[in-house]
Amino acid sequence: MDNRPIGIFDSGLGGITVLNELKNAMPQESYIYLGDTLNFPYGSKTKEQIIEFSEKNTQYLISQNVKMIIIACGTATSQALNELKQKYDIDIEGIIEPTVEYVKNNKITKIGIIGTEGTIKSGAWEKQLKAKIPNIEVINQACPILAEIVEENKAKTKEAHDAIHNYMKIFKENNVKNIILGCTHYSIIEELIKKEFQYEINLINTGKSVASRVKNSLAQKNMLNNSNNNNLKIVISKQEDGFEKNIKNLLKSAKTLDITYFN
Repeated sequence: MDNRPIGIFDSGLGGITVLNELKNAMPQESYIYLGDTLNFPYGSKTKEQIIEFSEKNTQYLISQNVKMIIIACGTATSQALNELKQKYDIDIEGIIEPTVEYVKNNKITKIGIIGTEGTIKSGAWEKQLKAKIPNIEVINQACPILAEIVEENKAKTKEAHDAIHNYMKIFKENNVKNIILGCTHYSIIEELIKKEFQYEINLINTGKSVASRVKNSLAQKNMLNNSNNNNLKIVISKQEDGFEKNIKNLLKSAKTLDITYFN
């Protein structure tokens, strides 16, 4: 048994979708969620910057005595996970590997990926998919402004509709029926993306695969929290208007949140 919290970080709100899946799978656990709002968006930053931000986030979470760290961010997973694993003596899980396992287990042979510019440029998703499923057909689409649209609560605007319409064209043209939401912000607008398709589309939410992997890993190591004493702490690096309201909406909670700031 290990009653220490699980640490999670993302560049902003998107990782709350992963937190929700973790809470569904392990409601007894305590969580510390770090949104690096000061440096949002990660997708347009250099690899060196993303590693720097990710190291700072990791160091903060370690200082809070977490038992493991989840990178709930596609860009940070694709560009900083390996460096973090080499540098820090703590279990660190990203969103790519557990999702690739889901694709393999479901025998998917043609897959679309949407992600930030940085994630798609890195080729991390395609490399890991083809390493596990050599014959898979992969179609990538960078979505440069989609995370910002979500973070700024503009999902119902014409800008959002036009962006989604343009980004999904390649998948409709190629009759792609399975798409990985390679940025955790995208799960927030899952229903809007689905409306773009005239056929049934399977949008793969990375949070579900991550939660399943983390639960199994903690159980095998006898590190699950068996007490009823759990809590959630939210940490952000820069105050944003409406951030608490947006988080409450995503968490579907009316409770007062414990929000702190770090920099």
